[in-house]
Amino acid sequence: MLRFVLLSALALLVLTEDLEPRYLEEGAGERVVGGEVARPNSWPWQISLQYKSGSSFYHTCGGTLIRRGWVMTAAHCVDSQRTWRVVLGEHNLNSNDGTEQILSVSQVYINNGWNSNNVAGGYDIALLRLSSEATLNSAVQLGTLASANYILPNNNPCYVTGWGRTSTGGPLSNSLKQAWLPSVDHQTCSSSGWWGSTVKTTMVCAGGGANSGCNGDSGGPLNCQVNGQYQVHGVTSFVSSSGCNANRKPTVFTRVSAYISWINGIIG
Repeated sequence: MLRFVLLSALALLVLTEDLEPRYLEEGAGERVVGGEVARPNSWPWQISLQYKSGSSFYHTCGGTLIRRGWVMTAAHCVDSQRTWRVVLGEHNLNSNDGTEQILSVSQVYINNGWNSNNVAGGYDIALLRLSSEATLNSAVQLGTLASANYILPNNNPCYVTGWGRTSTGGPLSNSLKQAWLPSVDHQTCSSSGWWGSTVKTTMVCAGGGANSGCNGDSGGPLNCQVNGQYQVHGVTSFVSSSGCNANRKPTVFTRVSAYISWINGIIG
């Protein structure tokens, strides 16, 4: 039975063949599987999206700083009414690195096509307007987005980044992780034995082996090397419920290049 999991630390949504969602609590702490701790601020466009509960804020998703006052993340990260903030220049969630900038979110823009009851339909992308503009420095930089309609070739070098575990069920780390996750082309990813028709052309796949994104990386960037520079080609969306690093079930991302006109229409 085909099942896959949204990468959310708030709620894990599992869908079956008939796309009837149900919520699952198991594994809610799992995040990056495989990979290694990143060098501090080596992915300076990576942000920590945090929600308020009581008097405290808690990390739930990743995201990408795309303008000084705008962040890109996954729709499923922000489709509930909460008080949000963004932490820029973050490395260790539990300590003050001296490079952090904390900005509140003033408005959330979710793509109109997003339907939380039909994750396979796509459109898992959202933009967050910040209450003030970020100060750019060595620890905080803008991510370079993929060119409109650009399609990654098979096995393009990419990294997924996020906070959490380095192995399924392993110890939790609060330092930013990176995992090597080469792209898988649509023809392969949508074939029988892989994701099949679940994966749409507005999505991009990466991994499918020992390394993978997992719960908690939602909304974070898929950083791919194109023309000698790292560009953000994906917004982390879902993985297989059979395991974060299940064979032939790559991590699935919203394909950024399919939404460039939508992004520009909102942020100008």
